Amino acid sequence: MSSPLKNPAFARLWAAGLFAESAEWMLQVALPVFVYQATGSASSTALTMVAGVVPMVLLSPLAGFAADRYDRRVLLCVVCFAQAAVALPLLSGQGGLVLAVMAAQSALASLFEPVRNALVPALVGPHQLLAANGLMGMNSSVARLAGSSLGGAVLGFAGLGWVIAVYLGLLLLAGSLLLPRFAVHTVAASPRGRLGGFADIAHNPVLRVTAATTALMSVAQGMFLVLFVVFVTGPLGGGEAEVGLLRGVQAVGGFAAGAALATVARRTGPARLLGWGTLVLGLLSLAIWNGPPVTTALAVYAGLFAVAGAPAVITGSGLMSLLQQEVPPGRLGRVSSTFFAGMAAFQVVGMLAAGALTGSVGLGGLLDAQAALYVIAGLVVLAGPRPRVANVGECPVSTPPATST
Repeated sequence: MSSPLKNPAFARLWAAGLFAESAEWMLQVALPVFVYQATGSASSTALTMVAGVVPMVLLSPLAGFAADRYDRRVLLCVVCFAQAAVALPLLSGQGGLVLAVMAAQSALASLFEPVRNALVPALVGPHQLLAANGLMGMNSSVARLAGSSLGGAVLGFAGLGWVIAVYLGLLLLAGSLLLPRFAVHTVAASPRGRLGGFADIAHNPVLRVTAATTALMSVAQGMFLVLFVVFVTGPLGGGEAEVGLLRGVQAVGGFAAGAALATVARRTGPARLLGWGTLVLGLLSLAIWNGPPVTTALAVYAGLFAVAGAPAVITGSGLMSLLQQEVPPGRLGRVSSTFFAGMAAFQVVGMLAAGALTGSVGLGGLLDAQAALYVIAGLVVLAGPRPRVANVGECPVSTPPATST
């Protein structure tokens, strides 16, 4: 079976996603650091991070409706250029604009993921969806490593103005790749109906189980974002450099997992990938969190975190493929946006819970609870109803998906 990257349309979408996600990670890293350096206030930094989440949650119904109503290629192109436009005021050096820019970026980003997820089935054949989603997961790993490193390095050596300049260049490149038309119709076949995707989830037992699993995973991820720094700087005795290294090496495992999904593992069922990926991630987390009594050697944890990046990508690819399998093309944008919004909201729950309970429960107990949430989430999927066996993500039109202009 040929790689989805041999399809020119998917290859352009893949490359555009790489540039756009790298740009997003640059800003996610650089702006909170800039705010903290400028104000010295942890609360201001936290407010900046919240501003990057709340609009995504609030606007998800409208984002999903737009993804099912308008040409998805055009929407992605507009999002890239609009994100570049709203970041332009930061070139003036006015730090007071950071919060407004973060909120605007989040509002626009609420469109990108559900639209891209809904567009993939129209560009590749049904049997290539898992491989395509694996390549997208590999993209995300590379973008996180490159964008995070680039954002911190450019901010430290050249200042916020150059961060914004590189950010704009990446977004303009991504948007330019999406300007030429695809050879397939990229508007959903049935755009009318309910605004959100909650009813679709409520009436489908597989989607209900998947939603419950996603909620548990997202709470665990939110806890991780808070507890990870405490773990590295506490039990491991590391500092800022070790925090950055251990977060970055996860991209290594993610890249390997994405490559495997695109080649040897492409025929595995998405529900099994979601379940086993989440379960393995939980077990690896338990091993990492309980490792310091045995060793605190940085090389050991670099290896463990690199390995942990693989089940993380496998889980994400399984989730996306499962949604594409279970949801009709005309509803996929709405359901995807509902899932993405739920993931963001439950991550906030996890962050708040971790911050509030660290003093009373203790770091060790919270770390074990975080890992246990992943284990439970994986078991829920594996014990849940079997997905339908129909082809994953059938194309909404009869135009052959393997050609492009």
